[in-house]
Amino acid sequence: MLEHSLNIGGSEWMIIIFAAVVLVLGTGKLPGVAKKMGKVMSEYNNAKNEIQQQMKEVTDEIPKISGPVETEREKLEMISKSAGIETEGKTDEELQKAISLKMGQKTTDTTKTK
Repeated sequence: MLEHSLNIGGSEWMIIIFAAVVLVLGTGKLPGVAKKMGKVMSEYNNAKNEIQQQMKEVTDEIPKISGPVETEREKLEMISKSAGIETEGKTDEELQKAISLKMGQKTTDTTKTK
């Protein structure tokens, strides 16, 4: 069984597609279609750049971790700071509740009293 490949590169495909568009639409409608395609590509690039900028802003706000977290308190403080929660004078339990509230999750009482 013989396998045949077309061995057509990217620029050759563009020429084939362009020729097909000219045949289907004719030369009269081609400038209008090209103008609309240009607007679509411009809007796409603007949206892509805006999303990339927003992602960059968000990642810049996240504090960089310099090393391993050794204690539960350090972990809570790091999470609190990244969420914009003040840690001064709060217990571990208060920080856990504040983080849970900030994240929109229900708080669960980790300490059980009998």
